[in-house]
Amino acid sequence: MATQVQQNGSSSTSVLEVELEPVYLSTPLSKRSSIEPQVRGQTSSNDGDTTPRQDTSSLPPPSTTTDVVQRWNYPRKNIPRVASCFWSFIVMGANDAAYGPLIPYIQAHYGLTYLIVSLIFLSPFVGYTAAAFLNNVIHLKAGQRGVAFISSGCHLLAYIIIAVHPPYPVLVITFILAGFGNGIADAAWNAWIGNMAHANEMLGFLHGLYGAGAVLSPLIATTMITKANLPWYAFYYLMIGMAAVEVVASVSFFWKATGREYRDSLTKHSESSQGGLKEALFKKPAARVTWLCALFLLGYVGIEVALGGWIVEFMIQVRNGEPFASGMTATGFWLGLTIGRVVLGFVTPKLGEKLAIMIYLPTTMGLELLFWLVPQFYVSAVAVGLQGFFLGPLFPAAVVAVSKLLPRHLHVGAIGFAAAFGGSGAAILPFAVGAIAQAKGVQVLQPIILALLGVIFLFWVGLPRMDKKKE
Repeated sequence: MATQVQQNGSSSTSVLEVELEPVYLSTPLSKRSSIEPQVRGQTSSNDGDTTPRQDTSSLPPPSTTTDVVQRWNYPRKNIPRVASCFWSFIVMGANDAAYGPLIPYIQAHYGLTYLIVSLIFLSPFVGYTAAAFLNNVIHLKAGQRGVAFISSGCHLLAYIIIAVHPPYPVLVITFILAGFGNGIADAAWNAWIGNMAHANEMLGFLHGLYGAGAVLSPLIATTMITKANLPWYAFYYLMIGMAAVEVVASVSFFWKATGREYRDSLTKHSESSQGGLKEALFKKPAARVTWLCALFLLGYVGIEVALGGWIVEFMIQVRNGEPFASGMTATGFWLGLTIGRVVLGFVTPKLGEKLAIMIYLPTTMGLELLFWLVPQFYVSAVAVGLQGFFLGPLFPAAVVAVSKLLPRHLHVGAIGFAAAFGGSGAAILPFAVGAIAQAKGVQVLQPIILALLGVIFLFWVGLPRMDKKKE
């Protein structure tokens, strides 16, 4: 660090210049601009200037006005932590995308109707709902270490139970446990990485790896069942191994991220060390942002999992596809989602989140019309893959929107609630599709998806204007 005193022409004001290493500042420019006049009023005079100085007693401490934003590689402990979050999202993606290719075989194994088999979509709703309200409490009490242990532990225990193919009611209850693990990890890691420098790009990679797990899951499950003639539950032997790695990596790398460390970080950005879930949910204007984003994500995740979950059955029953080729359409959808999250993750910040999503959603609606109205197997397969591409960046963009529109001390509570509440869409909407399909046939998938795309577009339009944030 170097210092230099410079005389400003004939003015009596001295300016103390300090050169620092470049850091990322999390304080908005508008907030800093309101502080700078007060700071300039305090500058010293070398030749007896008697200009009145402003009272500085009301200024916040320096830690609240300038704060170093974390990066994936700074501090250094973030490198293995980010890697463990990436692995957790691979596990989550594999979990969510497995439902689609497994549904026909679970249905046959237990002798179920569409409505009853759809309960495996609905049961995680209980877990996601609990995660939405407990995420902030877990952070306060046990920190990210508690999140790492609970989320990965729920995954491991759930997969062990599923692998022994218990009676169907037990299977449904077990998916509640898996949903809770997904909800806690989804909420916590989105909130943490969403506050890093270059959040759009980082979240693009995070959710891209969710998509990678979702790409491989249908491929592996379909191959194991149709080519190797293994039972449907054999897929969960693989999931047990993946969850075991998640437990070891997450808990060890986040071991020092305690509840006390989290509470101390809150006091740097507000007077309270209790987080801000109540404020984020019930106090304007924060409540508007939190609920709009939560409802947006509820619809978005429901669209994503309903398409990925029912596309195989749709292609078999409506497009008369072969089982293996139909299973590959689910892989194509998740592959498009993965590529879209990574590629468009760099485009979205250039356009701004608000405008970008207002372009992506109508494009997706056009592709959905193509998928619905052109009754050709290959046209449907291509259209659903492209839908995945343009749907990909929606979740990361919503997380970044919350981080831009709300103050820092509300981020974990608001983002965590929105992500976990939105994740419950993975349970509600696919179940609704199954219930309607029981009465009307699986072809109802297309008009339902199109209507939901229109609804979440309206939620997005209702968000306040967002400025492009310079990283």
